[in-house]
Amino acid sequence: MSLRLYLLRHGETFYSRTGGYCGDLDPELTPEGTQMASSFADAYSSIPWTAIYSSPMKRTIATAKPLCDATGMEMQLRDGLKEIRYGEWEDKTQEYVKQHYAEDYIRWLTEPAWNPPTGGETSVQIASRAMLVIAEIEQKHTTGNVLVVSHKATLRIILCSLLGIDLGRYRDRISILAASLSIVKFGEHGPLLEVLGDRRHFPEHLLALEGT
Repeated sequence: MSLRLYLLRHGETFYSRTGGYCGDLDPELTPEGTQMASSFADAYSSIPWTAIYSSPMKRTIATAKPLCDATGMEMQLRDGLKEIRYGEWEDKTQEYVKQHYAEDYIRWLTEPAWNPPTGGETSVQIASRAMLVIAEIEQKHTTGNVLVVSHKATLRIILCSLLGIDLGRYRDRISILAASLSIVKFGEHGPLLEVLGDRRHFPEHLLALEGT
């Protein structure tokens, strides 16, 4: 049996609904986001889970909790799974950032691997902390099903790191909607992407919510 990483983005928040920058901010899930978390637990509680890891933010804990409650698994919190720090852009809209931080914004769009949001983190810095958690999981769990509940940018950067995609292209190559699931299998030839951004565990009324 191989190790499979189930990479789950948290459910919808006010910021994922509106598109405002939210990294260090710690909002709760919306009612729809809570439904997303419950739908995931309903669909995946029968899987024999080996471990469940989560970012320590409210939105990720609330997303992992229904599955932990259903399975009796302990939630293991890791700071390395937190979202990108947006620095001075936190709680700002894209239009505000374009207007007030134009040069930093252009640099970040062009090469986010090395250019951070003003006062925030680069893709390389996020990869450095997040991949330490992935390495810990690989060391502790050579087989089985491990759930990792994290955030949009962090999960895309983890996937880029595992699949050999340029970290500066994480926004251009991978889409991760709210509460979507991606699965990576670790085999003899390394990480293999089996599923990307799946939301089939949603009831129909939630599928229309993009949760960008």
